[in-house]
Formats: sequence, structure tokens, C-alpha cells
Amino acid sequence: MILLNPKQLDREYAEGVSKEIMLKTVAFFESRGKSRLKRDDHDRLWYADFLKFIKEENIFSTLLTPAGLGDVHSRWDTWRICEFNEILGFYGLNYWYTWQVSMLGLGPIWMSQNEELKQRVAKLLKEGNIFAFGLSEKEHGADLYSSEMSLEPQSDGTYKASGKKYYIGNGNEAVVVSTFGKFSNTNEYVFFAVDSHHKNYKCIQNIVNSQNYVAEYVLDAYPIEKKDIISMGQEAWDSALNTVNICKFNLGWASIGMCTHAFYEAIDHASSRRLFGRQVTDFPHVQQLFVDAYARLVAMKLFSLRAADYMRSASSEDRRYLLYNSIVKMKVTTQGEEVVNDLWDIIAAKGFEKNMQFETVCRDIRALPKLEGTVHVNMALIIKFMKNYFFNPKEFNKISKRNEPKDDNFLFNQGATQGLGKVYFHDYRIAYHGVELPNIEVFKKQIKLFKLLLFVAKPTRKQTEDFGFLLVLGELFTLIAYGQLIIENSEIYRIDPALLDQIFDFIVRDFSQFAVKLYSNSTTTRLQMLICKRMLFKPCVHSERFKKVLENYVYPLKGAYSMNPGL
Repeated sequence: MILLNPKQLDREYAEGVSKEIMLKTVAFFESRGKSRLKRDDHDRLWYADFLKFIKEENIFSTLLTPAGLGDVHSRWDTWRICEFNEILGFYGLNYWYTWQVSMLGLGPIWMSQNEELKQRVAKLLKEGNIFAFGLSEKEHGADLYSSEMSLEPQSDGTYKASGKKYYIGNGNEAVVVSTFGKFSNTNEYVFFAVDSHHKNYKCIQNIVNSQNYVAEYVLDAYPIEKKDIISMGQEAWDSALNTVNICKFNLGWASIGMCTHAFYEAIDHASSRRLFGRQVTDFPHVQQLFVDAYARLVAMKLFSLRAADYMRSASSEDRRYLLYNSIVKMKVTTQGEEVVNDLWDIIAAKGFEKNMQFETVCRDIRALPKLEGTVHVNMALIIKFMKNYFFNPKEFNKISKRNEPKDDNFLFNQGATQGLGKVYFHDYRIAYHGVELPNIEVFKKQIKLFKLLLFVAKPTRKQTEDFGFLLVLGELFTLIAYGQLIIENSEIYRIDPALLDQIFDFIVRDFSQFAVKLYSNSTTTRLQMLICKRMLFKPCVHSERFKKVLENYVYPLKGAYSMNPGL
């Protein structure tokens, strides 16, 4: 079973501690029950009991401390981080968020050369503390060039920090807030560590209506010593971007968890309802929506699992993960919105009911494409990889499933962030040529036409300045890379060919929709329009394949999971 079922945790672990963490986390939420989960959400109650559990079980320390800085089981292991992301997303984005922003806050520290600070932070993690990432500002968002947070050197070799930060998760309780700014005398970039409990740290407000605390804070002549300096200059800049590159991957996993819980609720509701004398799940449009939602959700997880393999295999010579990570952030999260839309069309008004987790998912699923860089920002990154992906393939060793217990230390030692145009990829055609299924064959034709467009009708200078044009072009490219990794992982996870072909049913449809958008753009040339029209294909419809997916994969989820109700 590819989808998470918390009551049947069967993911592979090389050692018992990792599985124990997941089982204990599930037990925490199930013992609290759905009623408490929903009540705390509606009351916007700070999740102190969750953080107490995390502290008592030493969970953040075990999962987020690189090897050598914590206990024997501590390591930054992307495999188990993915699982924990998914479980927290399953039970609520609020719980996932405090974990996510702690990861962001730790990133610049683990990348730092300040060994004394690393040891201090590892000890604070062991004590059960949470962390924050002081990057964005109210007037500038995540525009690092315009940061106004200032660090002023003093005559005794110390500094005074002054300025404001905005939209900073955990900013109310974080024992270390990794804060980005500039030296006042040189304008050089700097990361430094502050404590939200210090008298010169002023937490102004929670800017969101949520269980989370997303802070606006002010530093008022906050004293900084050299031991508090995380990084400076190019190193500070690189660690800011590299931290986001590592942690934005988590948003896709949160989306997978949320959608999975919503799916269980939707199938249970629809399969127990009769309307107009018929079972709701007997209506053809409902069956189509369920199959589409299931296929999209499985595709989200297959892609994200495979992207994690590339992330764990990254090196200075192999940075393919930078493309796949951006797609997890951009594509998987927007696919999550599509899944919820399909399920919501099925259960309709039921999705608004306050005792449904679905109600929470509908509200929060919209946030994920907009955090840690918008869809547009990530698409701008993705487009930089397009030339080498299609036209300059290199040979790499084949990457297998990477679930071994190891510390992914390259992520904190990858150095400069420039040169995305020099990231190379293996030949994507290897994956596509290894499979012959009706809808994959259709998609291969669409890919050839897209490459033709890039070769003979490449974007004009005006189009390269039109982000609306580039966004759609990037969506078409993304679907090709998306399909590639899904195919690669279908072999590893032994996905039924019928299900794989059904996944490419929606991929063909989505590709055609984006081709229409590109055709309709105000700047599209006649030659580009002609090729776009040729890209339009209808997927191969096969009633037996559809029926198999519906009966073998969708319907069996009825009654497979429901959260303990609690009190």
C-alpha cells in the first residue's frame, strides 16, 4: 500500500528507533483523538502538549541533529524526515509547521563554521527546544537584497542588532532565531543567533489566526557577541538559499499527508450515502473524481519518494536534486490542491463540517504552494534547468532506493548557490523508453513536440521577459520531469501497470491544458501556436483499466482508516 495508513505503519526502517518515533507520534495523536484535534484547532490553542511530547521522546533532537553532534541515533536522515513530515501533515498542518520552521532555523547553524554554536544548539535541541528562521521582512518579503535588519559593530568587538522581522514561525518561543541581516558599516550579509526570551527581543504580535505563532518581532539594540555570529558574507547568503532549498521539500510531504487523511474521510462518506436511489460511488462522475484524486495522490508520493533518493545521493558533481526539490515544492503542493478539489466536489457540503479533518485540510492546503518561495519563484528556478535537461544529458550511475540509515551531510556542505545552468541530468528518455503503456506512448509524442518547440520556436526576447509565458512553459517542462521520476519509482515500488497508465491519463490531459494556455498567450508566435495545437491529445480511454483502479485501489480504502474519536 503506497498511501500512509497510521494504523498500519509498514514503511521500511533499517533500525528500530526510527520506527519507534513514528509509532509513538501516531499514538500521541490517536490517543488525543479527533475531537481534541479539531477543538484545539478551532480554539487556536498553542500546541504545548505536542511540544512536551516531542521533548519527552527526544524526537526533534534525534531527527534534526547531524551525526556526531547528538546521541548515537541522531542524524539528518532524509528518508525518515519524509515519513515524519507525512505523519504530521496527516494530523494537521499546525503541528507540521512548528517542525518545519525549526528545521529552517537549524539550517544556517548546521552549515556554519561556528563549532561552538553548533555544540550549544545540539544541547538545546536535546533539551526539547524549538527554533526559528528570521529571514523575511514586512516590506521586503524574502528579498534578501533589501534586508534592513542591521548589525552595528561596537568598540569592544561586540555588536548591536536592530531591526524588524515579519512572518517568523515559532518566533514566540524559539530559543534560537537564526536572523539574517547586514553589517551596518559594510552592508555585508550576516546570520546571527538571538533568543526570543531576551529582553531586547520584542515579540510584537502573531500575524495569523491559527494555532501557530507566526511572529512579527523587533530587535532593539540586541547585544550580539562573536560566538553568536552564525555566518558572514557569501557564506551567509549561500546558507540562506541552501536552507530553503533543503527545507522547501517538506511542503510537498505535508501536502501528501493532508490529502491522504482527506481521502479516507471522503471515501467513507461517499460510500455510505445514497442519493436519488443510487449509491453515491455508483455515479460515473464520482468514480472519475475518485480515480483522478487517487492517481494524482499516488503520483505525488511516487515523485516525492524518488526526489528524496536524488537528494540523498547529491554531491558537488550531482546536484540534480535542485530541480526535483523545486518540483516537490511547486508541483506536488499544487497537485494537492487538485486532489482536495476533486474530493470536495464529491462530498460537497460535508467538507465544511467542523468535526471533519477535511474542513481543516481545505483551509490549509492552499498555504503550501505559497510558503518557502511561491510557485512563481520556484518555477523561475526550474526554467534554468530546462536546456541541460533536454539537450545536454550526462552519464550518472543509476540511483537506487535510498532508505539506508545515513547522515545526509552533503546538504550542509554544498557551498555556493550559483551556477544552476551548470547542473546536468541523465537522459530522461531512459525512463520513458523503458515502459510501453498506451498513455505513456501518447505522452512521448507530446514530449517530442515540446522539444520541437524549444528547438525551432524558442521563446523570443519579449517572451523571456513575460513571466506569464514562462510560467506555462515551465509547467509543460515540469510535467515531463514529473513523469520521468514517477516511471523510475514505479519499478522500485512495483506499481501496477494499470495504475501507472491511469496516472499518465491525467498527465496527458494536464499537458494538453497547458498547451492551450501557451497557445492563448498574447505573445505566442504563429509557429509556436501551430506546435501547441499539435500537442493536444486525448488520453487513451480504457474502461477495464479504469475499473481495475477503481475496484482494486480506490474502493478498498473504504473503512481502511478513521481517526480515533476521543472525547
